[in-house]
Amino acid sequence: MTTPSEAPGLPALSKPQFIALMAMLMAINAISIDIMLPGLQEIGASLGVADENTRQYVITAYLLGMGCAQLVFGPLSDRFGRKLPLLGGLGLYALCALAIVFIPSFTGLLALRFIQGIGAAATRVITISIVRDVYGGRMMAEVMSLVLMVFMIVPVIAPSVGQLIMIFAEWHMIFVVICLFALLVASLVMLRLPETLSPEHRRPFTVTSILAGFRIVLTNRVSLCYSLAASFLFGSLFGFINSAQQILVGIYGLGHWFPLVFAGFASMMALASFTNSRLVKRYGMRRLSHGALIGFVVSSLIWVVASVSGVLPFWLFAVLYASAMFQFGLIGSNFNAMAMEPLGHVAGTASSVLGFTQTIGGATIGALIGQEFNGTVTPLAIGFLSVSVIGLGFVLTAEKGKLFSPHNPAV
Repeated sequence: MTTPSEAPGLPALSKPQFIALMAMLMAINAISIDIMLPGLQEIGASLGVADENTRQYVITAYLLGMGCAQLVFGPLSDRFGRKLPLLGGLGLYALCALAIVFIPSFTGLLALRFIQGIGAAATRVITISIVRDVYGGRMMAEVMSLVLMVFMIVPVIAPSVGQLIMIFAEWHMIFVVICLFALLVASLVMLRLPETLSPEHRRPFTVTSILAGFRIVLTNRVSLCYSLAASFLFGSLFGFINSAQQILVGIYGLGHWFPLVFAGFASMMALASFTNSRLVKRYGMRRLSHGALIGFVVSSLIWVVASVSGVLPFWLFAVLYASAMFQFGLIGSNFNAMAMEPLGHVAGTASSVLGFTQTIGGATIGALIGQEFNGTVTPLAIGFLSVSVIGLGFVLTAEKGKLFSPHNPAV
């Protein structure tokens, strides 16, 4: 395995610095979604979009672009290394963010958001590939948990930053801010990040090689099933993000408290990621994530029963949703690590296929859940329960019906 400091001519990266840089790369996607949630209403009003559910496509278009492009960035990074494609993606992302400032129509905005998602795909695919280049097994799960913990701080502060921007400027300034952040991250990658893919692991960028890599990924039962399970569970998260403004402001009338409450929910996932990083080496990925998935199902079932029984008070909604999100924080990094573990020799291609599955699947499922919004939280609760049960089915398939059993002491 490579270490993050093995690069001549570059300053050595300590483990905390490596984790921080990986978290900043992953945070690109969280910022692209969460910082604009307070501005969706003004974006719609400014560009002539009256329907609340239609405004959700600002998020969906970005996720679809990011999901599709991951299939390209993975093989590219397996051929040319991690650093060059990563910088190209960050450049495209920043350019689109700047172009959106001058766009006059909602259709044009959606088109640029889709292209911006294409650039952001590099940060999602290549970041996971870099971590897999450097770490494996439970150590990868620990590092990914710490990356996601820092990454989860973004949803805590991003809506508040978006709200602050909206107080002093109009919605266009949001895209100026995310453009500047992308340029900052690109500078750090250029100046501090070594190339982590060793020359002997590079694969040719040909149709035959790419298809062979895809075949390796798609025929691995454990990797594919854990990726599909994660896809459905990410759908629940995207479903909430799509309708968060309508639920927290429209139903519960939180108004300016919306960013603070949203931050509280995101904090539960950050806390769970930190907890996972402390426990995963002792108890293993399977015991933690399988237990959390069962907890997710139970929380969602209670939520559905409570919701269909009458109007759900905010305190009960908050408790049930926060409980589900804490379980989610114990699931995400472990499922990704288990999906990637058997595929280190094709890490870039594997990350692209798994990322495509999770992002496109999650975005589509999340859009379906969000579009069912009817002025209550019942559709969201039913969506959470449905995806968690389906996810449990995929995990049972991956493990041949036996949960909680480590495959080896390192996993």
